[in-house]
Amino acid sequence: MIAIIDYGMGNIHSVEKALSLFRVETIVTNQKKDIASAEKLVLPGVGAFDDAMRELENQGLVSVLKDEIKKKKPFLGICLGMQLLFQRSEEAKEARGLGVLKGEVKKFLPKNGLKVPHMGWNTITKAAACPLLKDLPDNAYVYFCHSYYPLPAKEAVAATTDYGLNFASAVWQANVYGVQFHPEKSQKTGLKIIENFVHLC
Repeated sequence: MIAIIDYGMGNIHSVEKALSLFRVETIVTNQKKDIASAEKLVLPGVGAFDDAMRELENQGLVSVLKDEIKKKKPFLGICLGMQLLFQRSEEAKEARGLGVLKGEVKKFLPKNGLKVPHMGWNTITKAAACPLLKDLPDNAYVYFCHSYYPLPAKEAVAATTDYGLNFASAVWQANVYGVQFHPEKSQKTGLKIIENFVHLC
């Protein structure tokens, strides 16, 4: 079973629908017992870093998520859900991130005619043999919608994207995976990524 964490900040139903295509049991939940019994976890996210961390804390989910990650349970953060894995964000006035991954989240600076937020289709270039990106073609297109980007430790970078700068669009550290784009909105490429996550051991 895959638990999709519902903390009021995610594109929950699109993620659930995409997972259902692969005949996997899912549950949308904020209950600790469900999270603990699930085989894999997905943390979606849309919105502001401060608000998201506040909701996770108010619902008592911070410690349970960290505990399940420590148990080596496959974990996928999507968009804001990935950013929350880091130590801090320039977007946040007060909140600190989960601190599962070293690094911070930075804001895009408008330059050379590029608009912020970064919205629409762009390519990803694989930087590591990440299981989440298995069998994807080079320079596959995925869908983005974000104003902030992660700046992780070099060894955690799984894929990069060029948008005025070369930023980490996918990260991977042991059982923890994160994507800055929305696989649930990325058509064939996104569904392949979701399928790869479903089949992770």
